[in-house]
Amino acid sequence: MTDALVERLRAAGCVFAEDEARLLRSAAGSDVELDALVARRVAGEPLEYVVGFAEFCGLRIAVGPGVFVPRVRTGFLAERAVALTAASAVVVDLCCGTGAVAAAVLAAVPDAEVHAADVDPVAVALARRNLPGGHAHEGDLDAPLPARLRGRVDVLVANAPYVPTREIDLMPAEARLFEARAALDGGPDGTGVQQRVAAAAPRWLAPGGHLLIETSTRQAPLTRAAVERHGLAARVVVDEEREATVVIGVRPAR
Repeated sequence: MTDALVERLRAAGCVFAEDEARLLRSAAGSDVELDALVARRVAGEPLEYVVGFAEFCGLRIAVGPGVFVPRVRTGFLAERAVALTAASAVVVDLCCGTGAVAAAVLAAVPDAEVHAADVDPVAVALARRNLPGGHAHEGDLDAPLPARLRGRVDVLVANAPYVPTREIDLMPAEARLFEARAALDGGPDGTGVQQRVAAAAPRWLAPGGHLLIETSTRQAPLTRAAVERHGLAARVVVDEEREATVVIGVRPAR
């Protein structure tokens, strides 16, 4: 039997129409509400905004209009962070958006002390919902972090904006038209915010601590150079299946 909802979504260009139909039905409390949600999706609004969450690393992450939606490829960043996080470790997620990476780390290592920070108050409010056992701070980059964390952070992770300014207009409409530009724009070469993260890292990392920055394959040499410029030994790791690239820096043990 043909599923009218699936066909409607497919006609609107939704590639994964069956999965989207399932999520829309689960989010709707009535047929009237379902019709309203479907109308928003068919009009081009990102599915995650319509249903109010994104699926990320096995979690349901609360999202909202204008806030960066966690990507599948960022799961690789979260997994690498988890692998480096021991029990009772101190973890910081800069440019956290919804706090998705921090939430994934906390879910995997519940004894860790997890902090997240973002300049966008809407994103921080969502991060607080997604991090009931963590701490979300509002402010520019590392400025709002508690001073007591200086030199004590074991894992500092950042999915900072890294789209070159001139390429934002080439992005899919769901990102380009709905997500905040500040969550996408990485400056002329895409590494402007990454360079600020790399410069801040030595203030916070414990000896032997790790810095992880999501980037692109094309930009990885620039990201790595920025990390090395601030005294960290750096390497690039790649997950080809998810088209994910992460630069990992390590602060010398002493």
